[in-house]
Amino acid sequence: MLQASRLVLIDALLDKGDNLFRTLFLVLTGSLLLTLSAKIQVPFYPVPMTLQTLVVLLIGVAFGWRMGFATVLAYLAQGAMGLPVFAGTPEKGLGLLYMAGPTGGYLVGFAFAAALTGWLAEHGLDRSAIGTAIAMIAGNLVIYLIGLIWLANFVGLEKAVTFGMIPFLFGDLVKIMLATATLPLIWKFLNRSKL
Repeated sequence: MLQASRLVLIDALLDKGDNLFRTLFLVLTGSLLLTLSAKIQVPFYPVPMTLQTLVVLLIGVAFGWRMGFATVLAYLAQGAMGLPVFAGTPEKGLGLLYMAGPTGGYLVGFAFAAALTGWLAEHGLDRSAIGTAIAMIAGNLVIYLIGLIWLANFVGLEKAVTFGMIPFLFGDLVKIMLATATLPLIWKFLNRSKL
């Protein structure tokens, strides 16, 4: 059974504390990073790639499940209020109308993926390359599962998989590899600096 360490990356980088200002600052900063990651498109094959899913999963890993979940919920609340925080906004609509559209399930999946990767990080899976890969793959699976179920209501399951998952698999693999190469190195550096 996994043993909870409760020390996540943000606690190792910053003074651990439960004060309200620190929490609000981190949640706001995380939601701003999510907004930026949604707006930056990297030319990629077969579709342009945003860094949004990577940032969602890293927020979970870095903040832990509670604050990761809260951060993504804050981001979703900003979008629900009509702020242009999502990819394709304001061009493709704003607010709850946008969230109720075909990609709404992926947005909901972000919150649960951040919670899952945060929980796995609290149990130490982000300390090794294999553990990080498992956490990132699990988070991606949550996003795809919820997103595809939602999208299938609009276009059917076959088209949902064809257009809502397959074109993104290679980009997500690259993001998983990036996180897998980076997170264990950060932990190794932090552990050495404590010696």
